[in-house]
Amino acid sequence: MYDFRKIAAAAAITATLALAPVVATAQIFKGETAGAGDPVHTMFVTFANQARKADVEIQVNAGQTLTKSMLKGGWQEIDFFSTVPSLVNLMKNQARMYESVGDAPEAASQLRSILGFKAGAYHPVTLAGSGIETWEDLKGKTIFTGPPAGSASATSEALIKIITGYEAGKDYEAVRLSWGEGYAALADKKIDMMVRPAEIGSSKIEQFGLSGEFRILSIPEEVIGSEDMQALFGRPGRGMLQFDGGVYKGQLTGGEITALGFTQFIGTHAGVDEDVVYDATKAFWENLDEAHATAFFLREVTPETAFTSVNVPLHTGAARYYDEAGIAIPDALRP
Repeated sequence: MYDFRKIAAAAAITATLALAPVVATAQIFKGETAGAGDPVHTMFVTFANQARKADVEIQVNAGQTLTKSMLKGGWQEIDFFSTVPSLVNLMKNQARMYESVGDAPEAASQLRSILGFKAGAYHPVTLAGSGIETWEDLKGKTIFTGPPAGSASATSEALIKIITGYEAGKDYEAVRLSWGEGYAALADKKIDMMVRPAEIGSSKIEQFGLSGEFRILSIPEEVIGSEDMQALFGRPGRGMLQFDGGVYKGQLTGGEITALGFTQFIGTHAGVDEDVVYDATKAFWENLDEAHATAFFLREVTPETAFTSVNVPLHTGAARYYDEAGIAIPDALRP
């Protein structure tokens, strides 16, 4: 037997729902970047915050290994991500950390760019009393060179070898930890030196001068012009950078420090809607003053530096904005 009271109640509910206004649910885009305190993280979060003003909601998942994030971006599992220029060719050629990834070249072909920026420099940091005052003093020492799965460790070890001839595991002990663990290990004096990519004036580096003294090793002048060092400077996303050692309180190397600089760019993939990327790109550049106020190093982000170290084509949405804004796009980056 039918229960007419239940049927009537259900009909009333259905009618009410039919009359209720439909609430649109904004699409949330997945984003990945490095850990908090990293310049790459700062830039990515700044971009996401500005994109939100154009109703482009990017959910930021921080503390990720960018070698993996780029692969996930190429697979279209995430939509926006921090991109390492030096990894692009490795993906294309299915080399090193991508050697066992059969579709790495195909994933690389899906990568698209939005804007590039100067992120900072590799800081070889050692505490006063470590016994390290020159690069030659690294012999027999324990050095944190970067995370296990990232590209930074290989770069740090290449830098040391070019300057000293020392090889990791033979002439010194290379320790690979997460970035946070690397900081903690140096602070606790469990390692002798840390090589850390960071923005110039980094608060993370500055912490070592608040309770004591520390030293940042400068690339020796006689090594700068060598073929191997010039090759390292010339790699995608790399270059020579010089800064005043006095920018850090308690830092013992006087005068100008020569370092290995690094640049990165914010990436997306070919499958993201053109209007979405256009709106996010436009929102960032139209709120550039707010971006500059976020961190000191972001003041160097300008339309003139928009394509710094970018080595994949622009997304069509980003290119559309630059064309409208009258910002000249290099032919190699045209989608």
